[in-house]
Amino acid sequence: MRLLDGKIADRSEEITDEEWEQVNEFNREMVQDYLDNQADLSVKTKPAYKSGLRVFFVWVKNNLKNKDFTEIKKKEFQKYLNWLTNRGMSDSAIKFKKSAVSTFCNYVMVMYEDEYPTFRNFTVGLKVVQTGYVHEKVPLTPDEYVHLCEELEKREEWQKLAYLVFSYSTGCRRAEARQLLKEVVDYTAKEKEIKIVDEDGKEVTAISKQYLTNTIRCKGKSVVGKQRKLKFGEDAMHWLKKWLEVRGEDDCPYMFVIKRKDGSETRQVGEGVFNDWCSTIFTEIVGRRVHPHILRESRATNIVVYEHKSAEVAQKLLGHVDVSTTKNHYIIKPDEDDESDEAFI
Repeated sequence: MRLLDGKIADRSEEITDEEWEQVNEFNREMVQDYLDNQADLSVKTKPAYKSGLRVFFVWVKNNLKNKDFTEIKKKEFQKYLNWLTNRGMSDSAIKFKKSAVSTFCNYVMVMYEDEYPTFRNFTVGLKVVQTGYVHEKVPLTPDEYVHLCEELEKREEWQKLAYLVFSYSTGCRRAEARQLLKEVVDYTAKEKEIKIVDEDGKEVTAISKQYLTNTIRCKGKSVVGKQRKLKFGEDAMHWLKKWLEVRGEDDCPYMFVIKRKDGSETRQVGEGVFNDWCSTIFTEIVGRRVHPHILRESRATNIVVYEHKSAEVAQKLLGHVDVSTTKNHYIIKPDEDDESDEAFI
């Protein structure tokens, strides 16, 4: 998310360090103190809390004269919630941003009781307006996915194409994609004979060929998450190699990167960049909203709906412990596949 002149832009990206430096020093130091002492936050959750707090305090700078957070009143925080609501954010996104500030306030009350004895959590008792606004899940069809790949190739957007095909092939999350190392292009493919049922209903032998990534920290209940090596196909390997060929030599070990225009620095990409690619270029090409997680849902849906494989195949690829998670949240069948149709025979 980007905040400019007190307004939120439609893009999803982090508050820049330059914007953050303009925030009241006391507020910045207390946020950092809070983040440094949250050992129970996972490597995935901590950046999200950091982002949420930065959004809030930049808003405080723009709308509350950059005052110390210890002086903020309930009615002022309510204005912040209203501000988020009026900009079309989903209920869940607003609740998370409120939660980030509330948890921060609770930390200050406990750890700095002697220094700020009169401070109280100014978020308590305030409710997020239920707008009912949620983004409809509409996975990319195989035709849309192919069209998106072909258009990115035509535009010679090699890094974006490599990210798209890799994310779709693995069904990975954006936080997982950014951990991919460029050394994977030197890994050897794994081939395995498997039994499948062909279009005529006959069992035949086929060769499955896939690559494994470096060890990736994935979503999990522990602080460090679940460690996995993701599987990806020959198509993804082709475009990863193409991207590195165009990228050239640099010291950054990660596959997906940001480069300074003057070439002085190459660093690991942030999740917000993937958001930007999807919300601008991918959305423009497809003609409707595309976001990073829809690639994961598209992969699961297309495996079952269009490739006619079992939900368990999608489950294993996505790394879900329970197949019901895959079935209930990731495989999105079109309305015409509604099983209630049998009631009208």
